[in-house]
Amino acid sequence: MGRGDDTIHYDVRGDLTAATAERPVLIMVGSPMDATGFGSLAARFADRPVVTVDPRGAGRNPVGTSALSPDVHGQDLHRVIEDLGIGPVDIFASSGAAINALALAAARPDDIRKLVAHEPPIADPLPDHEAYLAVCQDIKVIYEASGTGPAMAKFIAYVMHQGPTPDDYLDRPTPEPTQFGLPTHDNGDRTDPLMRNIPTCQAYRPDYDALAALGDRVVLAYGIESGEESPARGARAVAERIGRAAVDFPSHHAGFLGGEFGQQGDPEAFAERLRIVFA
Repeated sequence: MGRGDDTIHYDVRGDLTAATAERPVLIMVGSPMDATGFGSLAARFADRPVVTVDPRGAGRNPVGTSALSPDVHGQDLHRVIEDLGIGPVDIFASSGAAINALALAAARPDDIRKLVAHEPPIADPLPDHEAYLAVCQDIKVIYEASGTGPAMAKFIAYVMHQGPTPDDYLDRPTPEPTQFGLPTHDNGDRTDPLMRNIPTCQAYRPDYDALAALGDRVVLAYGIESGEESPARGARAVAERIGRAAVDFPSHHAGFLGGEFGQQGDPEAFAERLRIVFA
């Protein structure tokens, strides 16, 4: 769909004409994760059409180096829905895509029947948002200077952190890439879709009033094993800001994965929970 930098690839599973008002098309999207991460989860929704999406700058789409805002990603989701001609839809959006889908829901509420925003790594509603964004900015600086290995090492260490970000977090020793099996050599590439959008993604400020007006059509979700990791805290904080209770899901941030990218969640239990929430 689209041309040049505006190209967005998506895959359709099942017959779009089989969608009903009670069981509409289900869009699954991640960011920076592409559509290949939804194989295990999508296979468990054979009773309805499922569309999996590569977000702009990832997967089969053109790459780049400039940051992409959630508003741009949200507009891309709207374009997919328009291209399919099947709205309103249900959306399961995880990680950065949860923030993108919140942007879509606020801007174009008629596109969605229900949105499950799973573990958005968002800083704005958190009390430690300034320290959080400082860490994200530091990771981006490291990426620009030294490449993927050193930046990902710092990113992984941070996403494992439990609880609010201490003000002195950046004073702590920087982890070595080899601790996580990451390369130390800088290959010069700067198109990594995760690093491309740090901290633009985390710094996004949703339209809380518009989201609150959607009531139970917007569901914030977190993994029961995620504890106080920042994406789970973000889900609960956004839910509180819009007057809703966040919903717990099985497993962790990658709870819907069934071995994709070497990560194992509990896709069977995750799908069952998602089915209940979409009912």
